[in-house]
Amino acid sequence: MVRLVPTFAFLALASAIPAAAQDCTLCFAAPTPQAEQSGERPLTIEIATGLAFSRLAVAGQDGGSAAIDPQTGAKTTGQGLVDLGGSAVQGRGRISGTPGRAVRIDLPRSITMSSTDGSTAILTELTTDLPAWPVLDSSGSLEFSFGGRLEVRGSGGGNFRGRIPISVDYN
Repeated sequence: MVRLVPTFAFLALASAIPAAAQDCTLCFAAPTPQAEQSGERPLTIEIATGLAFSRLAVAGQDGGSAAIDPQTGAKTTGQGLVDLGGSAVQGRGRISGTPGRAVRIDLPRSITMSSTDGSTAILTELTTDLPAWPVLDSSGSLEFSFGGRLEVRGSGGGNFRGRIPISVDYN
């Protein structure tokens, strides 16, 4: 049995945060003097829940794939992986900033995940449940979920971990 349970640490970058505050992951920053005068709030992101595929087993020598839907959290497996049960979890995050402002969220195309024994897997097709043009609500927040596809090559396995750099900026 091979257990594939990716967990993530997240790096969030927001252009509305002063450069000195960008060294701190998921920190809130004091508004710049320009932002205070315009009434603009700093843009921040918080990740409440990481993406977790639960328990999977590699059925052959060629690997396989599994996906988590960002809207429902449902896990599906492709040829080569077997679902061993457990609860899969889509990632969840919250963006805060100036009410009514449009935001852009950039997710990477792929992330290489690794386990302690050196095995690797690739996380691809990262998607969110956000509309094409997301806008912060009247309180200045926006909650979203995200999912992706885990691709395991070969028969290697393990408890895969990686970082997903999520970038958020005002449009």
